[in-house]
Amino acid sequence: MNSNKLKAKDFITVGIFTAILIVVEFLCGMLGYIHPYIVASYVIMIPLVGAIPMMLFYTKVEKFGMLSLMSVLIAIIMFVLGMGYLGAPLIVCAGVVADLIAKSGKYKSFKKTIISYGVFCLWICANYFPVIVTADSYRKDLLDGGYSAEYCDDLFRAINEKTIAVLLILCFVFGCIGAVIGKKVVKKHFEKAGIV
Repeated sequence: MNSNKLKAKDFITVGIFTAILIVVEFLCGMLGYIHPYIVASYVIMIPLVGAIPMMLFYTKVEKFGMLSLMSVLIAIIMFVLGMGYLGAPLIVCAGVVADLIAKSGKYKSFKKTIISYGVFCLWICANYFPVIVTADSYRKDLLDGGYSAEYCDDLFRAINEKTIAVLLILCFVFGCIGAVIGKKVVKKHFEKAGIV
């Protein structure tokens, strides 16, 4: 029997933690209604807030495919929630590359885990692709949805083709910072409780 093959419990684990990550994304996303600059700050908030459950998830990852599968599920969920398909390639690529990085450290190297999570967090920027690629129709949808012209102006000022590179870098950097913080929290609270 191939020990590297994903089993039922692995699929369940991926499902549970994907759901947790989507809840984190949704809660942070709700804050975006307050101000568009908060939407741009998802690249800081989600990597930090999502780091604790993700570091707990990383303790369960021992085989290639779990991070990749999570990214596919995220892409599907984001499509169903109305983000469209534009960001799907980035989400899946980030997951597969993150999986390969973690695998290169045999899923035990914390240094590789830090980099892996930083790369995985790039999926967050997929939220911005519709804003950039379909700017005109996206703006129209926002205005039709009751958002003010000022809100739209600020949103497109914060998120555009000139700022996307910076947002991607921030995603990676805060993903790495989040991994360090998340690991400490997991070690302090979950390991002592015997959960991991």
